[in-house]
Amino acid sequence: MKKEKVSLHFFRYSGKPVQAKKEIPFEIRLQARLNLDVICFEYNRAKLEEAINNALETNDIKAFEELSAQYKQYLWE
Repeated sequence: MKKEKVSLHFFRYSGKPVQAKKEIPFEIRLQARLNLDVICFEYNRAKLEEAINNALETNDIKAFEELSAQYKQYLWE
């Protein structure tokens, strides 16, 4: 039996490469969203605390009352 020769020619694709999209699992998406919520919550709370402290240092009662009303949303009891 003769050996058969196989010759293959590969041609480079000239179009744009296509990337397959893999869906992120629900648990990872949920955890990422929860982490972002915590980060935003802590950042906003720290900014409000800083503004309240500045209002107290400058004896600005009106600003203190407005900021403390906003800060009540960040307190859990």
